[in-house]
Amino acid sequence: MDYLSGWRDAREATAELGDALSLVGVETAALRLRAASDTDGSGMVRLELSAASAREVAMLARVTAARLGRAG
Repeated sequence: MDYLSGWRDAREATAELGDALSLVGVETAALRLRAASDTDGSGMVRLELSAASAREVAMLARVTAARLGRAG
């Protein structure tokens, strides 16, 4: 398994996600992002949020779903 390439991909995705969350106003001090690789070598991003930040991210996901016509 090439765990290093999976981890590199996860590291890039982690930076992208952190930047995007910061752009929409999610408090970056209240979250932890960590790059890892799964047992099959694929990249994994681990995300830890405060309860308040999780609610912000949930609201952003609902707004996006509504804009895409996927609100349920």
